[in-house]
Amino acid sequence: MEYTTLGSTGIEVSKLCLGCMSFGKQNRSEWMLDEEGGRELIERAIELGINFFDTANVYAAGESEEILGETLTAYDRDEFTVATKVRFAVGDKPHSSGLSRKTIEQELADSLERLQMDTVDLYQIHRWDYTTPIETTLRALDDAVRRGSVRHIGASSMWGHQFQKALHLSDQHGLARFETMQNLYNLAYREEEREMLPVCANENIGVIPWSPIAAGYLARPYEQDDATTRGEHETDIGRPYREGGGETINERVQELADERDRSMAQIALAWTLHKDVVTAPIVGTSSIEHLEEAVEAVSIDLTESDIEYLEEPYTPVRVSGHE
Repeated sequence: MEYTTLGSTGIEVSKLCLGCMSFGKQNRSEWMLDEEGGRELIERAIELGINFFDTANVYAAGESEEILGETLTAYDRDEFTVATKVRFAVGDKPHSSGLSRKTIEQELADSLERLQMDTVDLYQIHRWDYTTPIETTLRALDDAVRRGSVRHIGASSMWGHQFQKALHLSDQHGLARFETMQNLYNLAYREEEREMLPVCANENIGVIPWSPIAAGYLARPYEQDDATTRGEHETDIGRPYREGGGETINERVQELADERDRSMAQIALAWTLHKDVVTAPIVGTSSIEHLEEAVEAVSIDLTESDIEYLEEPYTPVRVSGHE
């Protein structure tokens, strides 16, 4: 494993972040791991050198946080960077949706309890809240930082102008500012290169993209992109991976993977890792084998011509991921 600095936080994190959306107890989909499976995957990730974990209050109605928190109690907590999120409704729980002060304070307290932690390293807004003024949200997050419940704050998929507005307000009022951006970014979806990624580079924001292999679209020939339950879910959502040259990109990933004797997922992930603006892509998997493959991708070197060949077919597609 290789390590890098997470934006302006000064925290050293592994170049891969393990996404914990695939963990659950009772409230899980068929593609998810139960408590035992989740623990085994986390433990293997730690063995492989991963020290950065991302979850959310909404994942399996909080059960993902519980599994991650319980597993990490067997280790030195200071070895790891743990991130969680707030924004979406947790089942039918009152006031769990949105980014009001009440929701943030309530959901943060519940997340800390489930994680068995006094402080979370990175607390992220899961999307933009159009019903709550961003200044209200920022002041609530700033208070959480000041009282020691949160070390750093981050944001997730939104428009570039929204993110820039939030950063400006934080600077203007002396509030804790967002230091990370978790956005949709992969070979088949590069719209973030237009505005969001330049903002992040200019503001020293750590970029931790989700779905770096496009929920499996870049892990198998595109004719099979709905061959798994998770892939079928992404197809139903309507991600624009096949648009804008996506099928040709998929074919070129497969071609390069065959040439290098690597998997398609490894080539797609290696491309993301070669982007200077990217800190650590978030790898979500329910398979130890796929986790081990992902870690191997950290050491794959792509040439400039490889990268140009993979990128060349891309043309603009509709914006996705903000929902």
